[in-house]
Amino acid sequence: MTQTTDRIADEFAKFMTDAAGFAQGMKREADTFVKTQAERFLRDMDLPSREEFEAVREMAVKAREENEALRERLDALEAQLQSAAKTKKGEK
Repeated sequence: MTQTTDRIADEFAKFMTDAAGFAQGMKREADTFVKTQAERFLRDMDLPSREEFEAVREMAVKAREENEALRERLDALEAQLQSAAKTKKGEK
């Protein structure tokens, strides 16, 4: 009876070991599949690289600074025109 019990226990242990190995293999395959699909999804979205993003960001910052400088020049020119117009009205 002991030999039968040991044999059943050995077979059960072997079965559990095989099942654990199978589960680990399935987990690896699922992880690989999910990773591959996520990479494909992101690649298909045509997202910019970090370097491209930073380059465009720097261009936007520079353009904003130039716009602010041009706004200040425009305001100064408008003030000069208003001043000149007031002076001209005063001469008449």
